Amino acid sequence: MTDAPPTSWISELRQRLQAPPPRRLPPADDRPAAVLVPLYVDAGELWTLLTRRSHDLPHHQGQIAFPGGGLKAGEEAWDGALREAQEEIGLDPKRVLRLGRLDEVATASSGYRITPCVGAVPYPIDTRLDPGEIDELFAVPVNALANPTVIEERPVTIDGRRHLMRVYHVGGRQVWGLTARIVQNLLARLGLETAPEIN
Repeated sequence: MTDAPPTSWISELRQRLQAPPPRRLPPADDRPAAVLVPLYVDAGELWTLLTRRSHDLPHHQGQIAFPGGGLKAGEEAWDGALREAQEEIGLDPKRVLRLGRLDEVATASSGYRITPCVGAVPYPIDTRLDPGEIDELFAVPVNALANPTVIEERPVTIDGRRHLMRVYHVGGRQVWGLTARIVQNLLARLGLETAPEIN
């Protein structure tokens, strides 16, 4: 993103999220889910919020993730993302300005199809963590995620095929898997990185 006055980053990002339209996955039996990608400006820099999931959860324990989860029957992605963000980190849905969506992504193991919803939130942010779901909430400058020195391409073998798994090393934490794919897509939309390959 270009250096722009604080009032213009919202309109610029909305345009970047709309064209080209976010990719939608073909119909499947995956369970629909949504996450909120919160963005805010502090000291002239764009930041996002990430969580560390509780070690007591049945799936993806201790992993870094955006707030979110499975959708209820008939629930739209944005409504589900805002509901989950309120439940997990206490973020008031009325304080989230809807900017757009990123590409849909699917989990290989737990059978979820996730829609990332990008929202602007005013700073400072009032949060309250649900300790049953979230162990930690932390902020990361978006530009820091685009720094090549924090990015690792780790070789992994899945179903007998060799892949490179993207890992972001930030503040002593590792962002990988589905969350890393969402981060990479966000950076591509912001013009900070090339678009991720579609597997």
